[in-house]
Amino acid sequence: MKRFIQTIRNIYKIEDLRKRIGYTIGIILLYRLGSYVVLPGVDPNQLANLQNQTSGGLLGLLNMFSGGAFSNASIFALGIMPYISASIVVQLLGMAIPYFQKLQKEGESGRKKINQITRYLTVLITGFQAPGYIANLVSQLPAQAITPFDPAVTSPTTFFWVSSVIILISGTLFVMWLGERITDKGIGNGISLIIMIGIIARLPFALFGELISRMEQKGGGLVIFIVELAVLIGVILISILLVQGTRKIPVQYAKRIVGNKQYGGVRQYIPLKVNAAGVMPIIFAQAIMFLPLTLAGFAESETLTGFASAFTNINGFWYNFVFALLIVVFTYFYTAITINPNQMAEDMKKNNGFIPGVKPGKKTAEFIDQIMSRITLPGSLFLAFVAIMPALVSKIGITAQFAQFYGGTSLLILVGVVLDTLQQIESHLLMRHYDGLTKSGRIKGRSSINMG
Repeated sequence: MKRFIQTIRNIYKIEDLRKRIGYTIGIILLYRLGSYVVLPGVDPNQLANLQNQTSGGLLGLLNMFSGGAFSNASIFALGIMPYISASIVVQLLGMAIPYFQKLQKEGESGRKKINQITRYLTVLITGFQAPGYIANLVSQLPAQAITPFDPAVTSPTTFFWVSSVIILISGTLFVMWLGERITDKGIGNGISLIIMIGIIARLPFALFGELISRMEQKGGGLVIFIVELAVLIGVILISILLVQGTRKIPVQYAKRIVGNKQYGGVRQYIPLKVNAAGVMPIIFAQAIMFLPLTLAGFAESETLTGFASAFTNINGFWYNFVFALLIVVFTYFYTAITINPNQMAEDMKKNNGFIPGVKPGKKTAEFIDQIMSRITLPGSLFLAFVAIMPALVSKIGITAQFAQFYGGTSLLILVGVVLDTLQQIESHLLMRHYDGLTKSGRIKGRSSINMG
């Protein structure tokens, strides 16, 4: 505790770090206030149906990522997710289209162009999602809940539709701008922090709901609730190990004498991450699992409807079995795309580096590929386990809202963002010769997916 207090004092002493943290907190507060500003023309007292709809399932997950703005019919209802979708699309285009591959290699100018394309794509995606959100809003709320600027009018007008769509698009763009401000002038990755704050904002309600459930409805009392918290902490620790786990490959560099100076001759390490794919396999697998839900809406056959319904039950066996299998497959797929052993071997050869006991060139590439294949298997299995953990704990009676914190994309994002932010604070402290946040002075951040 004494060390923690001293660290807080050291943070306060560094003016630049103090201003950055204060700026970040201010932006986050602004975002949270905006999450409670209801769309013009919508009665905030009649949102019970919408809140019930978002209490579980896919919409419950979306509501958690938006920090409750989705169920509040807020101006930030769509949150930052359209931007994340656009970023994923641009990443995939960068793997397949030469133009985007060229932009990725152009450095800062290429990055600016990619960011601009991502923003345009965000507007396009939000333009498609906003009318869908308004349509769902109209279908869920009673007629008297929507009185667009005139109490005598009890049905949504064209002006209400157009204005709401524009507001939702503007809200998403404003949230995106807030995230960029945090990245530039605050601490941590702004987009990731906004997602994390949205997730954390739902945690107190989920905890309180689970406590009430154990004390009054499902039974078990305080003891079972404490056991559930202990299990949650255990899953968080596993997630930290999954994010930080690395396999170090030693690399020896040959000695070179230039004049009176010696270059090289040192041993370094290539840190290969156990989970090099990050949360991308879960996102890809989740996108595939949405297909049965779409098929069910157009299905006329009873067989197809039954098949689709089996795969739309997020707590069912077949859904989670296929979901876990897809995560393992996509982990190998994404790792193979992002990690290029041949390029790594070539770079080492150019810099007179070699792995002890392994011939440079093709043998080195084969060795790295073999190591990656071995460490990716346990990494993919751990990732699949964390992803299906919410379904497992819901089987023992944990409420849907609280179960979402036991795994999946939300937990990995929480762990990754916290570690990444702590790493930046650590860097500021060590740069000014203060003790870091840990005794070792090393906190590994999240490097697998950049949300911003």
